[in-house]
Amino acid sequence: MSLHVKNILGLQLPSDPRWVDLAAISLEDILTDHAYCEQKAATTCISLIQRYSDREKLVAELAPIVAEEWGHFRLVLNELKKRKLKLGKQRKDEYVNKLLAFQKKGGSPEDRLLDQLLTMALIEARSCERFKRLSEGLNDKYLQDFYRRFMESEAGHYTLFIELAETYIETGKVRKRWSEWLNYEAAVMAEMEVRGDRIH
Repeated sequence: MSLHVKNILGLQLPSDPRWVDLAAISLEDILTDHAYCEQKAATTCISLIQRYSDREKLVAELAPIVAEEWGHFRLVLNELKKRKLKLGKQRKDEYVNKLLAFQKKGGSPEDRLLDQLLTMALIEARSCERFKRLSEGLNDKYLQDFYRRFMESEAGHYTLFIELAETYIETGKVRKRWSEWLNYEAAVMAEMEVRGDRIH
């Protein structure tokens, strides 16, 4: 599965290549952060199901994602245990907080749903890109394969959130707002410090 950052994921700015080298020397931290990312993805999907329980396709599509993300959380926990590493404290996610700040406040319910789905799509796309870098840049062959599997899963999630947006909202509006999100996310990435103890 070949993932070209701009062509497939739409991301406007690739991760700084130094990131994977920093991650390799902060393995306990990166696995801890990864575990919490998977946990938050599951709980966010649960929140969306609760908030939009009247939207049958959204509920049907996100229900298995909850189980999958929670399964990923357990996989990362097992990896920490196997390596005799500890699950550390959850840290503030500066990247996600900056994305949340870009969501439209107020406005129509449609606008809020659109931004919530596009936020999730973007987080999944960036996670996919980061997992790809880990699958190619780590020296540990087992971890390369471990992260390749995560990369392939996140790519499917990214497209699902876009498809859900287009199910409920006019396609032209979705694509226009998605373009705005991609430009904003590139600016966020350009400003953020390169740290090896965070997935994002």
